[in-house]
Amino acid sequence: MTAHDGVDIEQSRLKLLRKLATGGQGEVHEVGGPEGLLFKRYLEPHKADGAALAALVALRQGLAPAEVQRLDRDTAWPLCRVLDGGRPVGFLMRRAPGTMSWQTGKGETRLIELSFLLRPPKAAWQAVRQPSPAERYTLVVALAELFQWLHTMGLVVGDLSQANLLWSLDPGPSVHLLDCDGIRITGRPPVLAQADTPDWLDPKAPPGIVSVDSDRYKAALMIGRVLAQDAYVTPEQALNPLPGVLDERRTAAVQRLWQLAGGAYGTRPDLGQWRAALAGRDTIRLLAAQPVPKPAVDRSRFDGESNRKRGTISLRDGS
Repeated sequence: MTAHDGVDIEQSRLKLLRKLATGGQGEVHEVGGPEGLLFKRYLEPHKADGAALAALVALRQGLAPAEVQRLDRDTAWPLCRVLDGGRPVGFLMRRAPGTMSWQTGKGETRLIELSFLLRPPKAAWQAVRQPSPAERYTLVVALAELFQWLHTMGLVVGDLSQANLLWSLDPGPSVHLLDCDGIRITGRPPVLAQADTPDWLDPKAPPGIVSVDSDRYKAALMIGRVLAQDAYVTPEQALNPLPGVLDERRTAAVQRLWQLAGGAYGTRPDLGQWRAALAGRDTIRLLAAQPVPKPAVDRSRFDGESNRKRGTISLRDGS
């Protein structure tokens, strides 16, 4: 039996090594063993919905093998719950791919977050190789495909930001989603109260509501900000992709969806529309064709002609 079987495991059975990170809701520990997994322990486990966490674990168990492989490759999905005295306190997850980390000048290992795509490169992180225009385009497509796939499985991602999306160019452009216990199944409660990140909020979502539509808005922010290398641009502003990332047709399609993404809550373009726009297959909605109006008929003219014809016939008959 392994964590990949989805069966709950007691924390006492884990060999915890160093603590890697502490966030707003939990801390991440390295776990000893051949699988090289990570343990996320909640800071306030009594606030966690154990049934919601079990549902995320069960979702993975119910996928086809190819889908499990994709989920494990592209996300840090909960593999199994970790219990302490029978109470859920966190979960085990896989590490992000090694290619999605970099070494600082001091020898520290850090993750390659989305933030490195949103700003011009700085000397302090020159070890992070910047993508070419073609690679940047491929990363944006990967983002759209990942969120489209999660939505087709009936999931609401919730907190999308520059900190919980990783990327790499080796061996090819790819992305990896963190904090997947923040995802919820549509119609079910989240594991913990769903968080939002400043500068990534949906300004038109009802208070306290996190939905597929707010996901669409935040995904649009990701797509636009990566294309433009601008950490703060919003659909209320013009979108200007970096030179060479999109051709003229794709630029026009993307800019049109960018404007629509700023529309009323419940009307944002879905990820399928973004994929079509990025592929240059975007379609513009046209008004329904209206029937051509018939010209007005001057009945008096026809009545006069009819009378004249009747008079001519009458003369012939009387000749």
